[in-house]
Amino acid sequence: MAWHQLTVITHEHLAPKLADFFDQLGAVSVTYMDAEDEPVYEPAIGETKIWTRTQVIALYELDAEPEQLKATAYQQFSPQDLFDWQYEEIADQVWERAWMEFYHPMKFADRLWVCPTGQEQHEPGTVCLTLDPGLAFGTGTHPTTALCLEWLASHDLTGKTVIDYGCGSGILAVAAVLLGAKHAYAVDIDPQALTATQDNAAKNNVQAQISGYLPEQFTPVLADVVLANILAKPLIDLATPISALVAAGGQLVLSGILHDQGDAVMAAYQQAIAFNPPRQQEDWLRLDGGKR
Repeated sequence: MAWHQLTVITHEHLAPKLADFFDQLGAVSVTYMDAEDEPVYEPAIGETKIWTRTQVIALYELDAEPEQLKATAYQQFSPQDLFDWQYEEIADQVWERAWMEFYHPMKFADRLWVCPTGQEQHEPGTVCLTLDPGLAFGTGTHPTTALCLEWLASHDLTGKTVIDYGCGSGILAVAAVLLGAKHAYAVDIDPQALTATQDNAAKNNVQAQISGYLPEQFTPVLADVVLANILAKPLIDLATPISALVAAGGQLVLSGILHDQGDAVMAAYQQAIAFNPPRQQEDWLRLDGGKR
């Protein structure tokens, strides 16, 4: 089955209203894209940040009429606020597997493989984590996740308790257990992330060793290793409760930090954590250290 893809650029404040309008007109899906290469790094917790000029992309079945959709939109919104309309017919494909062209097995610290289904690696002396891209963030391809996986694969986790704070897909919790951790607690503000974490835990046969919680449901425990791969601002805002989760002699690993944000994040944790030198990959930093 093919699809009509309708694309239009609008202002930041109108993009959500336009997306809702397209949805009401029967769109199969509506997504946003940046129309001017404007970086967005740091939304607040629970906030969906979009761009000053946002491209709204609506997908419709072929019986829809793009010109009629455009005319209907002009009845609801000013033509001056909707510009650069484009129509395209999109051929059908097996969307669930389209990512395989770009996602391949990855190896971390000569000990941990992260592989899509069907491409698992079984090299002596390594463990393999099977993970397919999904709706929750975290496959190991982004530097922030890769830096955390590198740290996990470089340390002895045998019998340790781990907290993955901001778990996304659960990749760090699953990796920790596969690498020898006794139990991993996965915490995230998004229920969908907890579902993805449990799905990925089951796919790797470690579901009994991973517990998922929303923050308000999580009863704090002391962990040998605490990982928080989120963003600099929430890391700073949550410095006290995150530090309190690290057991005496335990390790804290922070990621999702741009290179020019490292000093501010370290300052927020310096009373509780003695940091090692930062580890950088591309524009991103990993901060790790031990509980004072």
